[in-house]
Amino acid sequence: MDPVHALPASDPLSPISRRFVLHWGEMGSRWGVNRTVAQVHALLFLSGRPMDAEEIASVLVVARSNVSNSLRELINLKLVRVAHLVGERRDHFETSKDVWELFRTVVRERKAREFDPTVAMLAELSADPAFADEEAGARQRIRETLQLMTALSSWGEEMLRLEPATLMKVMKLGSRIQKLLREGSKK
Repeated sequence: MDPVHALPASDPLSPISRRFVLHWGEMGSRWGVNRTVAQVHALLFLSGRPMDAEEIASVLVVARSNVSNSLRELINLKLVRVAHLVGERRDHFETSKDVWELFRTVVRERKAREFDPTVAMLAELSADPAFADEEAGARQRIRETLQLMTALSSWGEEMLRLEPATLMKVMKLGSRIQKLLREGSKK
């Protein structure tokens, strides 16, 4: 049965929202994030309002413990924060409604957790006195990898500082940049 239509008629999500949440969960699993973690984030993003864990579990039809673990992971990733509502005893959770802020957060967190440790390890290898004993080709490839990753890191940080409208323009430039660089090198 189609997962969009597999839920009760009282489903609080529209079919479009349900498809978005389910697809985001699938994409999350491809990006190395648990499916439910991604679905919880998608739900909070689409709802645009703080929700408590019970409501999230009910809407997504998943175990409350799974929601708690997912929320903890999203908080650690700085994608979700606790929101206290007046008159409510339960913690509520929210995420940014700004897609650019979310993009920046994901890139910064992934860079810090995945990219930066590799750059640090390559720098340590290059600085190790035993590095001189490595085969020349291996040393060159390690240095080139470090140089590339350092340049990408700096470029990425610069891109993340741009205003969203400017960053969108840079992204849309695409092949025009290549053409400009080719023309510049002919001069």
